[in-house]
Amino acid sequence: MTRKNTDARATRVTVIGAGSWGTTFGKILADGGADVTMWARRPEQAQEISEGKRNTRYLPGINLPRSMTATHELSTAIEGAEQVYLSVPSQSLRENLKALRPLLANTDIPIVSLMKGVERTSGLRMSQVIEQELACDPERIAVASGPNLALEIAREQPTAAVISSLSQETADTIARAARNGYFRTFVNTDVIGTEFGGVLKNLIAVAIGIVDGVGYGENTKASIITRGLVEMTDFAVANGAQPETLQGLAGLGDLIATCQSPLSRNNTAGRLLGQGYGYQDVVKQMNQTAEGLASVAPVLQLARAAGVHMPIVEQVKMVLDGKMNPRDIAPHLTTDDDTPQEERTNHGQADGGGALRRAFQRAFDQFRHGGRGTAGD
Repeated sequence: MTRKNTDARATRVTVIGAGSWGTTFGKILADGGADVTMWARRPEQAQEISEGKRNTRYLPGINLPRSMTATHELSTAIEGAEQVYLSVPSQSLRENLKALRPLLANTDIPIVSLMKGVERTSGLRMSQVIEQELACDPERIAVASGPNLALEIAREQPTAAVISSLSQETADTIARAARNGYFRTFVNTDVIGTEFGGVLKNLIAVAIGIVDGVGYGENTKASIITRGLVEMTDFAVANGAQPETLQGLAGLGDLIATCQSPLSRNNTAGRLLGQGYGYQDVVKQMNQTAEGLASVAPVLQLARAAGVHMPIVEQVKMVLDGKMNPRDIAPHLTTDDDTPQEERTNHGQADGGGALRRAFQRAFDQFRHGGRGTAGD
């Protein structure tokens, strides 16, 4: 891999969390020219990354760059860092931030969330938890999202993502660091839409996994994916997002990748549910965290507060709670009454499929024009 960063001194970055996505993002940054320090909870994992340039548990068969090192000492990992990336399970983020707070207290470096979840107890997005626990300027915070299946990217398959921050400068800084010959970053300032896109697509992917586990075919899955995009957009816009963000990489792009790939943890969790496993059995079988399972309840609480109807997510929760047989899941058939419904394809507006066509055109334009595309993302 040829490094793009030709500066005399490489940017020093730290990635907190050495699972599949954290390690993959560390590789992205290293292949872009940064000096990367990973923080791993287990000393033996840190040693394997530093000395063997491997993380066999989470990225089997992948060779890591020489400029990646690792430590299990948090203070050592943070020392000298110019950017910090967080890749821990969303439900343990607050606990990890409490340990990080004194180490970051006198800095103004960017903090980047690689996580796609909402906190179960508070319903807060990950950037909100970061702001709250670190008591930092929200313009220092950025989030990364998009169709990002870790193993594919670690194999250097061409991929795009979006970096979002309230500060255009912060978004641009992180985007420049997180790009290389196989990974391209776009930017926007719609943090709400970018984060909720990453959260909500997980829930739709669980539904797709359930119907896949049951044995239903492509018509059922395509129907749920399409109606899922409507639910995602309705929810995100009701909570302050821009609708076009959900038609970009953080919404439609991530939805497609997560729903169709066997590499998706949420799809896998749903498939196990569809095959008849109970919630606790699914959790035990999963090698990694499926964020969608923990996000169902808080998302539904937020939806009800905003007056948004989410039949797909409602039925996923019924399956999780053991109140619905997976074979009965058919959220795309749910209506309030027998009156024929307009096909809403863009946050409550019926336009005969125009929004979906615009979504694909938008994705095409992003790759064709590069950078910020035609409207930020």
